[in-house]
Amino acid sequence: MAGGWTLSMVWMSLPGETWVGGGARFVVMWLVMMVAMMLPSLLPMLARLRGDRLTALAGAGYFFVWALFGVAVYALGSAIARAELTWPAVARLAPLATGVALLAAGAVQLSAWKARQLAVCRACGAPATEAAAGTLLHGVRFGVNCSLCCLGLMAVLLVGGMMNVAVIAAVAVAVALERLGPRPALLAGAIGAVVMALGVVALARALGVAA
Repeated sequence: MAGGWTLSMVWMSLPGETWVGGGARFVVMWLVMMVAMMLPSLLPMLARLRGDRLTALAGAGYFFVWALFGVAVYALGSAIARAELTWPAVARLAPLATGVALLAAGAVQLSAWKARQLAVCRACGAPATEAAAGTLLHGVRFGVNCSLCCLGLMAVLLVGGMMNVAVIAAVAVAVALERLGPRPALLAGAIGAVVMALGVVALARALGVAA
């Protein structure tokens, strides 16, 4: 692409594939990735439920939210990819935008808002009722809290490369540390500082190429 970077084909439809078909393929891939990344931090809540049925309902509600998140991500990512293919000037801005996105993601990690969302996620226990509808709704609510808490880290995943195993592993470790480790606010802040440092490096490289 213009600007010296490579466009990931994860955002593009395959030959003969519709936009909806490409989106469905992306969401399936996204869900598989989210299950692998989020299951460790979800297990403490699921362990408090009685019976496989309630566990399945809570998990289904939780990952339904992440599926909707994936739909939104694909809509945004594919629109940006098309703009980059259509207008070279937009493509040239991608390396610079990556640095800005990393700085913003790091700032989110360091914010009081992030600390509040993380506290809510870590405090989530079993639902107040063992009714099926209540358990499903509890999973949905936990999914919403979790997705909000992970906004900064998901931004790192998207700009760092969804097909990059090292990036996926790093984000998965960061999620697990925040949810399960001691002193979560300190861990989130340390992760944010690292992300912002990466953003500075990305910006410096982009400006160096532009110069």
